[in-house]
Amino acid sequence: MTPPNPFDQDYLEDPYSTLAALRRQCPVQHVELPDHSTAWVVLDHHRVHSGLADPNLSLNKKNARTGYTGLRLPPMLDANLLNMDPPDHTRLRELVSAAFTPRRVAGLRPRVQATADALVDAFPDQPTVDLVDAFTAPFPVLVICDLLGVSDQDTGMFRQWMETLLAPDPGNPTAAKDSVAAMVRFLTELIAARRERPTDDLLSALTTAREDGDQLSEEELISLVFLLFFAGFENSVHAIGNGLLALLRHDDQRAMLHADESLLPAAADEVLRYDPPLQFAIRRFALHDVELAGQAVEAGDTVLLSVAAANRDGAAFSEPDRFDISRQDVAHLTFGHGPHFCPGASLARLEIEVAFGTLLRRLPRMRLAVDESELRWRPSHRSRGLASLPVTR
Repeated sequence: MTPPNPFDQDYLEDPYSTLAALRRQCPVQHVELPDHSTAWVVLDHHRVHSGLADPNLSLNKKNARTGYTGLRLPPMLDANLLNMDPPDHTRLRELVSAAFTPRRVAGLRPRVQATADALVDAFPDQPTVDLVDAFTAPFPVLVICDLLGVSDQDTGMFRQWMETLLAPDPGNPTAAKDSVAAMVRFLTELIAARRERPTDDLLSALTTAREDGDQLSEEELISLVFLLFFAGFENSVHAIGNGLLALLRHDDQRAMLHADESLLPAAADEVLRYDPPLQFAIRRFALHDVELAGQAVEAGDTVLLSVAAANRDGAAFSEPDRFDISRQDVAHLTFGHGPHFCPGASLARLEIEVAFGTLLRRLPRMRLAVDESELRWRPSHRSRGLASLPVTR
């Protein structure tokens, strides 16, 4: 029998009610996905936490029993950290971590702040502004392009390429493939230039990163930089947008943060717990037959670990549906756990902190310009993000 598909319009509007109801029935559910494939969804904090670090759940698509393909990318780009298991993953992760040191990321704050201020300076001289279009969408692209040394005139191309990949035009079936090919050509030339003339940007740090004499190859660099753009763009756009909406919905929390910017790191983590940009961790595939919460998961089955459900599990968080930037139990799973913990987590937190701080300072009276019922969410069961966020200034 075909399992149920819970990813309807109600889910898009409020996934957390659906996920909580599913968890009450059974913390591991067999469901049909919107593309008509099936997967096991894990919904409780304990099993999601352990599953994120479980070596018996593979990220390598070769271990899928049903011929899983996912996003179709050239082999060069497909060989990235999101499709690898140890030891290949371990090697690349160590090299990437050598470039994403806390000291390097902390030193990026002035440049990230300057980018945020420039975007607000460019807001149209009108009483209403769409923060998705004018801030949350361009901000991560500008930050990543700046960190990688992409020139200002080329930044617009990257945003267009990313948006084409994330929201393909049904009327132009080759657009996504063309965007990938164009990006590969551009990155190949950019990496060659950095190898020849290193600067102080992140791309130069990646080209020179070494660990025990090892170094990233050309294809590994291209794949990694693509992943930085792809994951960094979508996740940061939605995290910032979801967080701004949460603050707009909770006057007391917004006032608290506006009065005390030392709460920005805590606010960033609470947003990532309360309304994460990704509802599920990257899909896994069972390497062996296993029983989860009484359910028989077969080798090769797709397993989706719902970080969104885990982050709202009352067994792990007090009053999990309450948005509270001063909460103490904020050990969310949005960045993962274990060997696959997001290497760009510190950069994502920096972007969220700077975005919130800048907009609260520059637009202290901002309010939603439409009724909440008019807000529209992007039609995806995997990621959660607003199509627009109009506010009055």
